[in-house]
Amino acid sequence: MSTLRYEDGAVQLRQRIICALLSRRPLLVKNIRSDDTDPGLRDYEASFLRLIEELTNGTTIEINETGTQFRMKPGVIVNGSVEHDCGIGRSVGWFLEGIVGIAWAGKRDLNLTLRGVTDGCEKDECSADFVKNSMLPILKRFGVGVEEDESPPPMLRVSRRGAAPLGEGEIDFFCPMAKSLSPIDMTNPGKIKKVRGNAISCKIPPTSPSRSAHAAKGVLHKLIPDVWIHTDANSRSKDGPGGCGPSPGLKIILTCESTTKMVMTAETCMDHEAERGSVLPEDLGVEAATMLLEEIRKGGCVDTASQSLALLLMCLCPEDVSRIRIGSISRYTIASLRLFKAVFGVTMKVTADKDSKTVLLSCLGTGFKNWSKKVT
Repeated sequence: MSTLRYEDGAVQLRQRIICALLSRRPLLVKNIRSDDTDPGLRDYEASFLRLIEELTNGTTIEINETGTQFRMKPGVIVNGSVEHDCGIGRSVGWFLEGIVGIAWAGKRDLNLTLRGVTDGCEKDECSADFVKNSMLPILKRFGVGVEEDESPPPMLRVSRRGAAPLGEGEIDFFCPMAKSLSPIDMTNPGKIKKVRGNAISCKIPPTSPSRSAHAAKGVLHKLIPDVWIHTDANSRSKDGPGGCGPSPGLKIILTCESTTKMVMTAETCMDHEAERGSVLPEDLGVEAATMLLEEIRKGGCVDTASQSLALLLMCLCPEDVSRIRIGSISRYTIASLRLFKAVFGVTMKVTADKDSKTVLLSCLGTGFKNWSKKVT
């Protein structure tokens, strides 16, 4: 197989690694921050590579002395029971976002335990709760874990909260293996019928999540009456559920469901680098509600952060047509489409719907099969 070569550094690093694993093609990445004062791979990127080695068998990764170049020869995705410390450079959601696309394609079911920051560290970073609410339903849409005589569906549980910057949280992620995916036809977004959410705090007064939830409901009730936002106050003194790490934190995550069972999610969290007290809990609630309303306004069947996952799974479907409607194509999604075309040879048909101001994407799957799965 020809080697996938990239000389633009750490751009789409996780996507390229995942595509190399699925296509069984070697990967060579050069010029990783070669012009920076601190060149090379970051600690969290090296940690992601170590996680890939733990999930696979036979994968070899060679990194040069400066860390500005690495070569990966992919092995077989094995999965099984894996524990990994993600550190504090990125949240566990950043790692999950990369793993969820291959979690179903292993030799065994995946039981993954990740430790670190459970809330998003950056504005454009997904948390573990976001992966649970937005991305796992997409896996189920493609037929992962829907057979009653097989393993349970994908599940994610936050067993201990850990806010940035010190983390010390823990999550448990389960994903069953699947022989192949099922084509989708997600073209009818339907009408929004309910909104559910959680306002989560760590080491701060329990009134703060209540204030965030109340502010968010004040905005969302202008759309629909069926809005429920639960509060979850976590204490440092507790172990296990209800416990948290040493850093204070506050976040709110909102998920809407339509009449056609399409879900979209938005979240926001307290900036741990901002001056304490500069951002009120009410501001976070209003911001999260506004972000969710913006996703609804776009009119697609998935939220912006989950577009790339849905399109990747469409490329791996059987040789049948899959279709999906999205509100607007993000820059990251455009780069992903180019990557999928280069690796899998799949060209998406993109059609603009002027009436709904949405975009309809369709493609013919490559017929990918999980040959690692045991045959009984």
